[in-house]
Parts: sequence; structure tokens; C-alpha cells
Amino acid sequence: MKDFRSIPTAPRALPLVGHVVPLLRDPLAFLNSLPAFGDLVRIRLGPLAMVVICDPELTRRALLDDRVFDKGGPLYDRLREVIGDGVVSCRHEAHRRLRRLSQSAFHQARLPDYARAMTTCVREAADSWSPGQVLDVPAEMMRVSSKIITATLFSDALPATAHGQLVEDVTTVVKSLYQRMFLIPPLDRLPTPGNRAHLAARARLHDTVERIVAERRADGADYGDLLSALVAAHDPEDDRPGMTGAEINDTIVSFVLAGIESTAATLSSALDLVARHPEVEARLHAEVDALGGGPATYADLPRLRLTERVINETLRLRPPGWFFTRVVTADTDLGGYALPAGTSVAYSPYLIHHRPDLHHDPETFAPDRWSDEHPRPPRHAFLPFAAGARKCIGDSFSMVEATLALATIAGRWRLEHVPGHRGRLAAAVTLELRDLHMRVRPRAEVSASVVSSAQGAT
Repeated sequence: MKDFRSIPTAPRALPLVGHVVPLLRDPLAFLNSLPAFGDLVRIRLGPLAMVVICDPELTRRALLDDRVFDKGGPLYDRLREVIGDGVVSCRHEAHRRLRRLSQSAFHQARLPDYARAMTTCVREAADSWSPGQVLDVPAEMMRVSSKIITATLFSDALPATAHGQLVEDVTTVVKSLYQRMFLIPPLDRLPTPGNRAHLAARARLHDTVERIVAERRADGADYGDLLSALVAAHDPEDDRPGMTGAEINDTIVSFVLAGIESTAATLSSALDLVARHPEVEARLHAEVDALGGGPATYADLPRLRLTERVINETLRLRPPGWFFTRVVTADTDLGGYALPAGTSVAYSPYLIHHRPDLHHDPETFAPDRWSDEHPRPPRHAFLPFAAGARKCIGDSFSMVEATLALATIAGRWRLEHVPGHRGRLAAAVTLELRDLHMRVRPRAEVSASVVSSAQGAT
């Protein structure tokens, strides 16, 4: 077995800061360059050495062995400052209990009720648009996804003013987390405008959630939402009561951050990619038109196969969760190298999803690569929700939400790019589009030639 120090080191490290510059300047290109140097590659974030896993099989092994490759490292150290120790971010020893307690909130039987709230929120947003209106698409999708997450988490417990503040605070926190990952204490505590904004938003976010949770625990009623399920949860394998107030608070904050930002990023990218590919757009319109009009519902999901493939391909091409860290808790080996306890490791769904040996023509948007008529990529080559015991607990919830939202929007409107505002990918804690403005056109304005091509292609 080879020594940890013999793992190849990525080039372009600078004195003191290591690889911070390429990770801030063009992190996606930097990540995609790493497999050329080996299955494991060392990088430096200032004084911290980190091993990036570039091989899909080794990535999957690390994800499945969550006891040894525990959640930790620079990303989760910063995330815990925001979301505490809920089910998303807690250490291995606490995870199984919190996972069992949280699972009932995402039980398959609850999805139809959640889906009704999703459909209502998307329909209301689409109804509020007017022909020719120019949308700031990422901001609008944040508004839609935040409405959905608050409706499914809290029912009607969040007034309009508090909802607006919540969205603003989530945006501020998420956009600053990636940069804070590279800040070495005490730089992260200096009274800079960025630090002050982050800390204030973080405090308000927790205050909002703690108030709602305290009211709901005192109430004791079941409102059919995620929060009610968490409050009422009981672990059959544990004699202790359910979640404490602090555990519920941390878990809810986790769901708020992940549920709003990730879904908004996915929908923004899906709308952008569909508009860039007219043939896919025409087929998508044909599929939703076959539903008979009106917004898409949970019962329509079996007939939204292309819509689902568009979401899957968006998650492959632009996974919102693009970079994650872990920490090795016991001496182990990976890929023929000895990794001592305490080693920071990282994996990237973006890197795996863009490997040409795993995905044919990986830079091309091709939803049909997920159809039954085409050979599927290997299972370990698609990791938008991770894998193993720490796989995203809300993966089915997220897929239903994104599929219904895209189908409902496509059934009502056609979105076209505004010149000069075609969007740019920005890698923060999530991979998101910025400066994407699109004009909404009633579907009736779609040309007969586009409709004809859709019928021919379907």
C-alpha cells in the first residue's frame, strides 16, 4: 500500500494559499482537470491538504462507508455553523437515529399531499406572469421554490413579510458559505460587510425557525406538513422521546436551505437548457399538452417521462450539489493509498457527471440518454443525491417537485432568452445560474413549424 504523501498533487498551487485561486476563479474547470493526474489527487486549501476522489467506484465506496468517511471537512465545518447538527450535517454516531426520526416526514404516502401544495404554488406563480414579461429566472425560481418549501414545511405558519425575509436570508447565507470555506480564523470574524451580512442573516433564519417550531410543539396539532411529522416522530428502535427542539430546529433549517436553493437552481437550469434546445422544448410541450390542460398533478407523473428525463439530465449536467467534503475517522485505505485518520477528502458529482468515459458526449444536453431505449450510464456515475445511508432524504420529494414545476410552467408558457442576459454558471455552495433573464410568451405564440417538428419527433 502506498503512502498518503505519494498521492499526486494537482499543479498550480501557490505559496500559502495552495489551490484556492483556481477553486475561486474557475472551480469547475479545475475539478475536471484533476482525473488526468490520478484516481486520487491532493490539493491544498491554504495550510489544509485535501484528497479529491476522481474515480466513480472509489467515490461510491467512500459514500457507502459513512462511518469511516464521515461528514466533515471545510464545507461541513462551515455548514454546521448555519444548520447545526440536524440529519443533513450531523456526525455518523447521531445520524441513524435522526434519519429514522426524519424518514416519516418523507414517507411515500405523504407525497400526494405535498404534491398538491407544489402544484398550487407553481400555478399561482405562473398565473402571475404576463405575456412579454421579462423574468429574472433565478430570482423567480427562488420565489417559487421558497413558496413550496414553506407550504410543505410549515403550512400557513409563515406570514408574507416573514417569507420574504426568509428568502433573502437563505440567499445571503448560501452565497457566502463557499467563500467562507476558504477564510481562516480570525478572518471569518472580522467585521467586514460580508461577514456582518452573513451572521445577521444566519441569526434571523434561526430565529424564524425556532419561533415556528416552538409554536407547533406547543400546539401539538398535525397540519399534514413536514414539521408536524418531525414533531410527532418516534423512533421504534429507541426508548427515548422523539427529536428535541434543537434537533428539530437544525433539521428544519437544513431542509429550508437545501429545499429552496437546490430546487431553484435545478429549475433555472432546466428552463435555460430547454430554451437552448428547440427540439427538446417542442417535445416537452407536446408531452404536457397531452395531459389535457391545467397544471400538472401527482397523478400525471407516470405520463411525464420526458419531463423527468429533462430534470435528470439537468442534474447530471449542472448538479446543484457539485462539491462535498468528508473527513476520515480511522486509518483506512482507498485506491491503494493509506489514508490516516483526520484526512480531509472531497468528491464532486460535477466531476463524475462530466467524465467522458462514463457519459457519452458529457457536455451535451441529451435527456434521452435516460430513456429505456438508450444504454444508461453506470449507477455509480450519477450522484445528484449522493448514495448510501447519507443519500439525500428528500430525493423523491425533490424529483416530484422539479418535475411538476417544469411541466406546469411548460404547459402555460414558452420562455425565451433575453439578449445579453443568457446566464452564467456560478459555483458557490450550490451550482447556480446568475444573470439569466427570459421573456415569457403564451404557448399559443409557438409557431406551427415548431409544433409540427414536435409531432414528428415524438
